Amino acid sequence: MTPDTAGLSVKERQEMSRTTVLIPNYNGIDYIEACIESVMADGDRPVIVVDNGSCDGSREVIEAHISGEASPVYEHVLLIPLAENTGFSNAVNVGLEHVKTPYVFLLNNDTTIRTGAISALERRMDSDENIFSAQSRILSMKEPERIDDCGDLYCALGWAFTPGKGKPAEAYDHACNVFACCGAAVMYRMSMFDDTGMFDEEHFAYLEDIDLGYRARILGCRNVYEPASEILHAGSAVSGSRYNRFKVNLAAQNSIYIIYKNMPLVQFIINLPLLINGFIIKALFFSLKLMGLTYLRGLLRGFGLCARDIKNGHRHKVRFRPRNLGHYIRIQLELWANTARRFVG
Repeated sequence: MTPDTAGLSVKERQEMSRTTVLIPNYNGIDYIEACIESVMADGDRPVIVVDNGSCDGSREVIEAHISGEASPVYEHVLLIPLAENTGFSNAVNVGLEHVKTPYVFLLNNDTTIRTGAISALERRMDSDENIFSAQSRILSMKEPERIDDCGDLYCALGWAFTPGKGKPAEAYDHACNVFACCGAAVMYRMSMFDDTGMFDEEHFAYLEDIDLGYRARILGCRNVYEPASEILHAGSAVSGSRYNRFKVNLAAQNSIYIIYKNMPLVQFIINLPLLINGFIIKALFFSLKLMGLTYLRGLLRGFGLCARDIKNGHRHKVRFRPRNLGHYIRIQLELWANTARRFVG
């Protein structure tokens, strides 16, 4: 804290800052204090924590720090408590309604940031007004020398993936464009939400960041990876292991929903053979993990989600606009290239 900001409310701090840090929290008792305090150590920025109906005491811990009953005092933190778990996307949207700065840095509760992480993203965003989002180099908290996420790619098989998962971090030290940014540590340009829309709350969790990045790409905006910004991520801190039934079911549902929402009919037909193969491969993969039926149920839920939106007049579907044709073509070429990269990259 600096003398100039001592005693200021979060709203007043936003008037003096370029970036607000937004942290959705659900049962993050093991991580939330370290997360917030790593942000505090990196600068005097306003922080908004949206608690998603936590029942593990983490909300009470934050309240104690804000009130001064626990040390350090979180003077720059605004806590927004929700009565129940409304899902990641809704929690983020609730927080975004309170952001008044040009940028927002969305951060998972099971992370800690390294010094300069936010400033590095701000510099990258400043470099090009067409950048919608910029992602940190996300390192594994257990193995900090290895990548947890270095930007997400999406391919014509209907899969989203990060090419560096589990690989040495030093191999991913160059800034680059990505299809979408991982929601665990990403900075967004607030003004562009007017065009892209906010997070789709039909995505309770998983792939909501891919969907948002996809919508930005359709509009011709850029999503980028910035390795000068580093954070440590525990990963699956709430849901459990990398593969669990909750995650498999929701990810399967949302993988169908993303295709329906963002692909015009012609593009869908072009990709259909690869999409079918992609879903077959995934079904076989999860069958070997004894979660094949969970995956198939998720796909059925996805079709149900699409049918409901069609019934409601395609309320969530991205409308095709002729002016975006060039962007669709670039996206399609990238989908094919990423399909090859998934197996040989």
